Amino acid sequence: MPMINLLPWREELRQKRKKDFLLAALGAVLMGAALTFGTKFYFQQQVSYQEARNNLLRNEITELDAKIADIRELESRKARMIARMEIIEELQTSRPEAVHLMDEAVEILPEGTHLTALRQQGARIEIAGITQSSTRVATLMRNVNDSSWLKDETLQGGGIQWRGSGPSAEGEFTLFANQIRMNDDEEGQR
Repeated sequence: MPMINLLPWREELRQKRKKDFLLAALGAVLMGAALTFGTKFYFQQQVSYQEARNNLLRNEITELDAKIADIRELESRKARMIARMEIIEELQTSRPEAVHLMDEAVEILPEGTHLTALRQQGARIEIAGITQSSTRVATLMRNVNDSSWLKDETLQGGGIQWRGSGPSAEGEFTLFANQIRMNDDEEGQR
């Protein structure tokens, strides 16, 4: 017996459902692909935006590092200039000290005593000379002690080294003292 389909609408319905399913599946795949590409595009935009911000920050940091290096160089120059100014100021204030020292050397030197050397290293003064008697060296030390420009006198070594004998004997001596700086004197008066 031949088969006759009396209900062709079921086949048509099955075909329509199959077609609708394929369209829905294709739509879901397209929607998923669009969503994937959209999400990927969004995050790529965010990454490139952040990279642009990072590059801007790197450039700013590089500029600031250059400015910091310039500031450090300027601070170094400033420190050197201040040191030079202090040296110049110290030289300016100590300029009259040499004159005072020479004047004081003339005033403290007793008769019968002659200087052979007068050396200064910083505030330390070395006075070397020849004397006719030890009393004159004691007078010299007393004069240094009473001086307004010298202090802390000390006689080197064993004192006076005598050459010769009798009335023509000469004694060599070396006396150390500290010069009172004008700044020390001013600070002491405050």
